[in-house]
Amino acid sequence: MQTKEFTIKWGMAIDLDKCTGCGACMVACQAENNLAPIADASNKIKVMNWITVYELSNGKPYPEHDVAYLPRPCQQCGHPPCVSVCPVIATDKNEEGGIVSQVTPRCIGCRYCMAACPYHARYFNWRDPVWPGGLEKALTPDVSVRPRGVVEKCTFCHHRWMAAKDKAIVEGRDPMDLAEGEYVTSCTEACPNGAITFGDLNNEEHEVAKLASSKHAHRLLERLGAHTQVYYVSRREWVLRQLDNYLEDEKVKG
Repeated sequence: MQTKEFTIKWGMAIDLDKCTGCGACMVACQAENNLAPIADASNKIKVMNWITVYELSNGKPYPEHDVAYLPRPCQQCGHPPCVSVCPVIATDKNEEGGIVSQVTPRCIGCRYCMAACPYHARYFNWRDPVWPGGLEKALTPDVSVRPRGVVEKCTFCHHRWMAAKDKAIVEGRDPMDLAEGEYVTSCTEACPNGAITFGDLNNEEHEVAKLASSKHAHRLLERLGAHTQVYYVSRREWVLRQLDNYLEDEKVKG
């Protein structure tokens, strides 16, 4: 299947050698995108995290034991399997920038997209959102609150892109020619180690494009052919091996 060509293709490069698993990206995402807290966050079936940090291990005993942490947002696939299964076009990939959309008012909660997503990057909203202690006063005004019964996902903080384009228009600039850093996601901003780099994968001057073309950059489950817009960078071979289903005697590409 051919992927749609975009002039701008927003993407991430996440350096797994820099990530410490602190979870700042998860907290920033929840606050930015109005994800209500739940009483039992250990319930992984019903918890809402648009980006989740996983722990990887090389499986060796001390002193050779090593760990890495892998933040997993929506991978923004080139030809998303979630789009083809949605019966009501509640998710699509046709906007410049290549972000896979999630149109909440159209969603009927069938969860076909969740079953189709190979990255488990979609979440079903099991309950009406409730913010304790007046926290609803701190909601992000540019992000709508979703009701129960619909599917949610990472949108690369799409509202921030809209704001950056509006700002460019007001200043008399081309909204499709933003400078690097004018539009970044909340998780990129919040990472204390600078492990997440965001920008235009089609712009060779953007740092994310340079990182994505590095020999140390790989996609998650790359051999599925989803052509994701999120890349993972590591100089540790055992980490790269865990990004895909490599056989024991199979060499990692690079």
